[in-house]
Amino acid sequence: MTSLPLNALRAFEAAARTGSFRAAATELGLTPSAVSHSIRGFEEQIGTTLFERDGRNVRLNQAGDELLRRVARGFDELRNGLEVAGARSSNLLRIHCAPSMAAQWLMPRLRGLLERHPELEVRLAAGTDYPRFRSDEFDVDICYGPPRQEGMIVLPLGEETVRPLCAPALAGVIREPADLLKLPLIESEQKRVRWNAWFGANGLNAPSPGGYRFDRSFMAIAAAVDGLGVTLESTRLAEREIVSGQLVAPLGGRAQDVAYVGHYLVYPPQARHRRSVRTFAAWIARELSLDAHGAAGSANKT
Repeated sequence: MTSLPLNALRAFEAAARTGSFRAAATELGLTPSAVSHSIRGFEEQIGTTLFERDGRNVRLNQAGDELLRRVARGFDELRNGLEVAGARSSNLLRIHCAPSMAAQWLMPRLRGLLERHPELEVRLAAGTDYPRFRSDEFDVDICYGPPRQEGMIVLPLGEETVRPLCAPALAGVIREPADLLKLPLIESEQKRVRWNAWFGANGLNAPSPGGYRFDRSFMAIAAAVDGLGVTLESTRLAEREIVSGQLVAPLGGRAQDVAYVGHYLVYPPQARHRRSVRTFAAWIARELSLDAHGAAGSANKT
């Protein structure tokens, strides 16, 4: 115990959990070769092999499986102990969020979250990259589109309804889907559901690309509020503008909407022990009327 190989144990636990030296290397910020060498040295140190190796594929043998159960419990206990020792750290919540979701949905609700949970210390960063959680700079991520990293706990944040939205002054000339073909259409280039899908769902061919193009939904929503044209957006992201009357759905009830799961709450399995993460996951599920326990109970394998 005087020379407990913590770095090697971290490499072993990450490789065993992800089933891949490459995935473990990405998570730990190392090279696959460094992970492999660390684990090989660790196996020599304890006098037994822990993985069955077949080319690039690895899987735990019986000894590795026995060790993983104990190492995973040990790391969990260490994390719990650190949280107990530092109450402030257990209330710190570091959120990474897709930009439009942050600006349009999360920021307007932060006050309500903090009024309900004044003990939380929230730090929020918005970006289009997908955090790997390897440097411990974020606790949770609200990402747009299915998560790209394996082994995460994933809560799909429910279906979003996508429909044409425009300023009230423009709505009077829109009575049926074909009327949109005569108007400037605002395109949000990063959206997973775009105009061609909406026109297809309504039995029409989409017009040639034109109009106004933005790479973020919050800019497309702002452009529609300013009367530049009709945007195709999630009613969740445009909720404030719809409630305030700045935007209306001119074809509500007269056209086929498109519904899809756009956003996901993602965090690493070890973060589930943090009080702030559990609090936030329960809060966001409540806000969206989701079943947090059922949906987030297992690690994502896609």
